[in-house]
Amino acid sequence: MSELNLASDVINEVRKAVVGKDQILAKVLLAILARGHILLEDIPGVGKTTLALAFSKALSLRCRRVQFTPDVMPSDITGFSMFNKATGQMEYQEGAVLCNLFLADELNRATSRTQSALLEAMEEGQVTVDGVAHPVPQPFLVLATQNPAGASGTQLLPDSQLDRFMIKVSLGYPAHADEVELLRRKQGGSPLDQVNRVLGLKDLESIRLQVDRVYVSDPVCDYIVRLMTATRTHPMIAQGGSPRATLAVTAMAKAAACVRGRDYVTPEDVHLVFQDTVAHRLILSPRYAETQSAGPLEEILRGIQPPAVK
Repeated sequence: MSELNLASDVINEVRKAVVGKDQILAKVLLAILARGHILLEDIPGVGKTTLALAFSKALSLRCRRVQFTPDVMPSDITGFSMFNKATGQMEYQEGAVLCNLFLADELNRATSRTQSALLEAMEEGQVTVDGVAHPVPQPFLVLATQNPAGASGTQLLPDSQLDRFMIKVSLGYPAHADEVELLRRKQGGSPLDQVNRVLGLKDLESIRLQVDRVYVSDPVCDYIVRLMTATRTHPMIAQGGSPRATLAVTAMAKAAACVRGRDYVTPEDVHLVFQDTVAHRLILSPRYAETQSAGPLEEILRGIQPPAVK
């Protein structure tokens, strides 16, 4: 079965629980295939947690969830060492992050110290406790939810942590017909119970390896770097995209090409993923603080000539 068909099957299962958000589901799946982490920012109750749990079922991912509050400690995430009287040795007790899909619910309610405990696992695929490194299971991804700035008991995630997330997306309110459909589905119980397994862990890793092998030509590499350079010189942007953002755009574009049935990236693949991969990494100039960051990105995409790819 082709990657396109497998991707469609995964989306069809997840949409049993998440109604009317097919574009968001596709972006989340691309980030998973690109080995990235996802940040969902929205008000409570629009289905962020449901989306994460639905993907964990469809992709056979062992999921652990932590509801972040100010009293959650770093050791709750990374684990800790405990003395075993029977053996006379310190033994590692694994933390919640040692799973395939770590659902960090309302991450911005945690303290900065606890938030930073995730960084090593997200970036290096391991946690270090008492000087000993413990690898996280593979595949591994963090799907974090965040309340909008200004909600009670929340604080903005720092730029260094935002940059670790491959994409940031928002679900938004459902359309009228979709909310009616949601009510109809709830009459038969939890929609999550209807989500079936599509891929096993080995199947998912196989597709990820195919994404890794997707070819990016020199002209397309140059195009991605020109786009990213433009974010660093645009008058509306005080801080542009980092080299990590350049790598993230490339990985997302490779995933988009793969699910479209190609083994090479085109400028259209880059266009598809650029804004969702870059917007949350930018800091706008103070005089443009009220402007949405997608505005200058749209201008950059229009202003940079893409290469002709045969």
